[in-house]
Amino acid sequence: MKKHVFIIGSRGLPAKYGGFETFVEELVKHQNNKNIKYHVACQSENSDMALPGEHFEYLGADCFVIKLPKIGSARVIAYDILAINVALKYCKKEEIKAPIFYILGNTAGGFIGHYANKIHKLGGKLFVNPDGLEWKRTKWAAPIRSYLKFAEKKMVRYADLIISDNAGIKEYLTSEYGQVESEVIAYGTEKFKSDLTESETLVKYKVNDYYLIVGRFVPENNYETLIRAFMKSSTKRDLVIITNHEGNAYFKELREKTQFDKDSRIKFVGTVYNQNELRYIREHAFAYLHGHEVGGTNPGLLEAMWSTAVNVVLGVNFNRTTAGDSVIYFDKENLLTTLSEVENLTPDEGQRLHEKAQAIIEEKYTWEHICAQYEDLFAPKFTDESEPLRKMENLARGGDES
Repeated sequence: MKKHVFIIGSRGLPAKYGGFETFVEELVKHQNNKNIKYHVACQSENSDMALPGEHFEYLGADCFVIKLPKIGSARVIAYDILAINVALKYCKKEEIKAPIFYILGNTAGGFIGHYANKIHKLGGKLFVNPDGLEWKRTKWAAPIRSYLKFAEKKMVRYADLIISDNAGIKEYLTSEYGQVESEVIAYGTEKFKSDLTESETLVKYKVNDYYLIVGRFVPENNYETLIRAFMKSSTKRDLVIITNHEGNAYFKELREKTQFDKDSRIKFVGTVYNQNELRYIREHAFAYLHGHEVGGTNPGLLEAMWSTAVNVVLGVNFNRTTAGDSVIYFDKENLLTTLSEVENLTPDEGQRLHEKAQAIIEEKYTWEHICAQYEDLFAPKFTDESEPLRKMENLARGGDES
């Protein structure tokens, strides 16, 4: 008997960008349990493989396309709700029993009670991945942040299961809302080494002689803290910053506040979309600086743990849960001191840190491991074992095998 899992909240497949999109692609790519059928909602803007209202197959998953209404920022809420409605109708049409609806993010939380009831009437379950603490992100205006906090509360109330990608998220939800039915399944990362040479890369800096920052250009990633401390440091190395800064108002604000443009060591190089090249840049950095403060298991930190020997990481709970003792932690007030200590690390000390980090990735964060955890959750192994027994019981009663 197939277990049907409807995944709603990503932009869809094929994955082009974004954490949720990458997760969904890896999930269907690494599927081993053939008793699971994945159904993935896709934004029409993200996929040219079918028209709105149509279905297409991708890596064995049934993908259904949703046309987004042009209603500003509320369109992301509308997308999730439209996708849930389409999935509910599909379940009724195909007579699908006991489906799982896995909602990525809290966006539709303000309206989820109504849809949770409809899912339960089908004998289904509502699973929710709350992502990070989205309502804390300063990029949102105050009314949107208030809605996202409200939506989080409603998702926790109506979900049959919360799947957090970091133990820190689970701890937060428990402290905020009391006992929550929850599992922790982390995000994953790829273990690959770049096959590029120095002459083939567009971003060229001296091997193992630059600091690196990679991430979205938003205040909660603490660019100001990182840049100010670096400017005060005595290092001769450059700071290479790979981010979407071009045309960003925060870039102008940061430049005016810190005057980083007067420090020739600081290099904003824009975004690097080629993953092979980005991996090369990570592999040859002297150290990676990670100031992310909001969220769960951060994909960029996982990539750094695999690829970069020395990682200097803001010591918030989410990051400590992810990286353990394989990185060097800093507080906002002591980053300058930490950078001085990093400058004096020996190659052997850096290598020991890297070995620890890669061992953690091998144990906890490969996509094979993450996707196997999801399969065990969606369709426990005993389901497969009980199917032959059910058929034998039917035959013994004089029925058929169906």
